[in-house]
Amino acid sequence: MTDASVTLSDAAAKRIAAIVGTEPGKSALRVSVEGGGCSGFSYKFDLADDAQDDDTVVEKNDAKVLIDSLSLVYMAGSEIDFVDSLLGQSFQIKNPNAVASCGCGTSFSI
Repeated sequence: MTDASVTLSDAAAKRIAAIVGTEPGKSALRVSVEGGGCSGFSYKFDLADDAQDDDTVVEKNDAKVLIDSLSLVYMAGSEIDFVDSLLGQSFQIKNPNAVASCGCGTSFSI
């Protein structure tokens, strides 16, 4: 199942493909939303081997992202980006549903 409500930037797709390509047995990046973090919810990133039954699969070029159905509710309309700056490298999620987020960009509130 593919859902266009979450998108990947070119930079994120390139980085995900590079990371997954170096991990034997892994085929995708799993992004999930958990309770906690300084703003109420936080994003969690893991490598995964296969999609689960309730996962939405977002693909771009050679990259695949898996998002479970509960997390997708909080992430609808988001773009997953990869930023490489002087401060470091990180995945960032541009979430239009978030009304507040922390400075590090890994937690948010709705």
